[in-house]
Amino acid sequence: MTERMVPAGDAQLCAEAFGSPADPTILLIGGAAASMDYWEDEFCSRLAAAGRHVIRYDFRDTGRSSHYPAGAPGYTGDDLVTDALAVLDGYGVAAAHLYGVSMGGGIAQELAVEYPERVLSLTLQSTSPAGPGGPDRPDLPPMSPRLAELFASEQPAPDWSDRDAAISALVDGLRAFDGTIAPDAEERAVAARMYDRTIDVAASQTNHWILDGGGLDRGKLAEVTAPTLVLHGTADPLLPYPHGEALANEIPGARLVPLAGMGHQYPLRAVWDTVVAEVAAHTAR
Repeated sequence: MTERMVPAGDAQLCAEAFGSPADPTILLIGGAAASMDYWEDEFCSRLAAAGRHVIRYDFRDTGRSSHYPAGAPGYTGDDLVTDALAVLDGYGVAAAHLYGVSMGGGIAQELAVEYPERVLSLTLQSTSPAGPGGPDRPDLPPMSPRLAELFASEQPAPDWSDRDAAISALVDGLRAFDGTIAPDAEERAVAARMYDRTIDVAASQTNHWILDGGGLDRGKLAEVTAPTLVLHGTADPLLPYPHGEALANEIPGARLVPLAGMGHQYPLRAVWDTVVAEVAAHTAR
């Protein structure tokens, strides 16, 4: 694997590929405030071993991609959507299978509606047709009371320049979204790699949450023509399992696969066998 920088408008995005370019491409699109490091090397290698060309990349403000001052992102949510196409262009890929987690699942949904010619299939994990539930979305359950209480409390930001304190804060933040499966032992190592590769950690943990633009009108999900696989943790505290059910119901022909005990997370090693097999089969078309 070799990292490369690809242009995206006025930005440069850091990306990395696994496997042969002659194989069908899967573009991995991560969650908010997360670099490509959360798509673990071994997970990517297992997909590549199944005969796929796997590309992961750093969003703006994460990893080695272009950064902006914390609190003043020089881009919008719409830019994050078209950045995914810029990554495909950088590798000379006309159309790809998209695998998005959380915010990345939302980006993948938008791409499938707005740029269907670039999308061979969708895999949507830990995401929703409309975001967290609440009074304005009575058909979708809200986040867990524990998580709601955490979000409502004012947690002081760590000193992001203090490596040990920052990594501990990143891991603590991840654990708030755990399900009932024990977190991976590699969690701290992944967070450390993300910290060490990221140009401005304060910006990475701030700017995605304050972006303007982006977001797909829920009614447009009926326009998705790409074959769709929905993966959803049965113990997701942010987007409870009925969000996955709703997403699968609203995308024509979508298939839902529950991930028992998973929270709102990247795929844990405990479910890799299931996820790799499902994604390999889904992207074989």
